[in-house]
Parts: sequence; C-alpha cells; structure tokens
Amino acid sequence: MSDTATSLTRTITLQNPGEAMSLFGPGDANLRRMRELVSARISARGETISIQGEAGPVEAAVKMIQDALELVRGGTELTPDGVLRVSRLSSEGRSLAAETQGSPALPRGLKPKTPGQKLYLDQIEKNDITFGVGPAGTGKTYLAVAMAINALKAKKVKRIILTRPAVEAGEKLGFLPGDLQAKIDPYLRPLYDSLGDMLDQEKFEAYLTSGVIEVAPLAFMRGRTLNDAFIILDEAQNTTGEQMKMFLTRMGFSSKVVVTGDISQIDLPRHITSGLAVAKRVLSNVEGIAFHEFSYQDVVRHPLVGKIIRAYETAEEQEEDRRAARRGDLQSIPEADTDKPAARTAPPTASND
Repeated sequence: MSDTATSLTRTITLQNPGEAMSLFGPGDANLRRMRELVSARISARGETISIQGEAGPVEAAVKMIQDALELVRGGTELTPDGVLRVSRLSSEGRSLAAETQGSPALPRGLKPKTPGQKLYLDQIEKNDITFGVGPAGTGKTYLAVAMAINALKAKKVKRIILTRPAVEAGEKLGFLPGDLQAKIDPYLRPLYDSLGDMLDQEKFEAYLTSGVIEVAPLAFMRGRTLNDAFIILDEAQNTTGEQMKMFLTRMGFSSKVVVTGDISQIDLPRHITSGLAVAKRVLSNVEGIAFHEFSYQDVVRHPLVGKIIRAYETAEEQEEDRRAARRGDLQSIPEADTDKPAARTAPPTASND
C-alpha cells in the first residue's frame, strides 16, 4: 500500500489569536516542542492547525494538541516543559488537564503542573498532617507554602510557622558572623524565598514583624503548643527520630501540619537514622495522616533535573544489587544477575593404586 493511501490530514481550529499565542508560546516555543515530540507534520497558520501523516501518529498528535489546548483554556500558562508533560500523559491515554483540574485556588494563579502535585494538594486539604516525600524540584515546599497562605487569607488559621533543622549540607561552614538570627538565616532562606514569591513585599514584612508568619529553626519549636496555625517542616530528612516526634507533638487545636523532605538527601551523620524515615514506618497507618510520594516525573525544574534524579536512582539501585550479591542475598537481585557460570572443577588426578 502506498504512503499516499495511508496519509491522513486533521485540522484543529482555535477560537482567536490570543488562544493561538497561548498555545504556541512566545516565539512558537511550544509549537516547536510539539513538532519534536511527534512524527506527524504539524503546521499552523493563524488560528488553524493542520496535522498530516500516517493515521496513528496523526491521531496521537491531535490528542496531544487537544490536551494542551484544554490546559490553556483552563487558564494554565503552557510552557515547552508543560508540553512535554502533556505528551507523556497523552501517550498513556491520560489527560494532564483532566488530572490537574479542580485543585484549591492558590496565590498568584498558581496551579498544579502534574497529577502528583494535584493529589498532594488534595491530601493537604483533607488531612491534618501530610508528609510530602520525594526528589528536589517537585514543588513539595512551594505548594505547601501556597496552601498555608490560602488558609491564612481564608481565616482558617491565624498564623503560619515554617521551620527547618539547621543542618549543614555535607560541608562545614565554620563560624558565621552576626547575631543568632543572622547565623540561622542562611538555613531558612529557601522558605523566605517561597513566601516572597507569593506575597507583596510590604505585606510579607508586616506579617513577619507582627508574628503572623514565623520562620525559625526546628530547635525553637521545643516546649510550644501551636494552635490555629499552618505549620510546615521542611528538609525533614535531616531530623532525628526524637526531633520528628517533638515537632509533630507541638500540633495544637485547629492546626494543620505539612512535613516535606527527600530521603535521598540526608545530611545527618551515618549512624543517625532520619526522623522522616522513622515517621514513615511508624505513622503510615494512622488515620488523619497522609503520605504522598513524588517521583522524578513530578519534577518541574529544568528537564535535565528529572533525568539527573532518575540516573542517580538507577545507579543507587545497581549499587544495592552489588551489595546484596556480596552478602550472598541473591533473592534481592534480578535472577539474570545470579546466573553465573559454575566454577570449573579440577580434573581428577591419577590414582597411585
């Protein structure tokens, strides 16, 4: 059968030039990404998109574009990275728009960018304590801060408390100049940055001055009872078991707690078990506490970040397999790795009978 006989052309008509601009992106960046992701030929003229090629690739391209268009019409700002996420789910018969709609309204028009982020927001909304665990760049802390500001504006809480353990990330910083606040500020800077993104500078400073927003090291939580508060513990993988228990038992009436961390980035001494790992083991079946696991597919930073995380995960899995083999624990590694050739036996020696 000739190529002409199997060729198919489909068209999609957009509502107006503004919709076309939002879908195609600045300088047609989104359109270029779409063309990279499919084997069908995509062309655009005005508000009309034409997709041409063999039936299978054309239908796949149409679904991807329609899913992206649904995001745009829902008010989401589409980016080339967003197109990549749309394409990945579309190829699985899923829709990014359908799986991220209906989330709580967030400051600055912020919306979840992955189904994992949407589920995380839903769990924060429904549970008194939520653990967000996963790699860097998945929005664990940023989304938690957004939910905290939402709760404050809706008068569900009277204050926001953000805390972190003051643990150096694999390097000794030595003496830090200044008073106590100046010494601890570098550890808390990421939390200030998240708040600054979502609040006007004047209001942010007023909240800090009045104590409506408090950013403090974890050590400052001991002995307190935190009522009517939205409390966020960040970098929880660097807590000890005792610190985690201390923090969780600070929770008072009408409060909500979110704990975020990445088990793969523990900076504690090797002989100390992470409090986040202990909490996951001890509290996973407690009603009212939710655990949400992010994956590299939820990373919303530069596309390379997700690839880097996946590469490290693969390397760590392979290293664990090698350790298991050295221990003789052959059941924990793939069967193919255990199929070693049998050791050759020495030939029989001549008898001296």
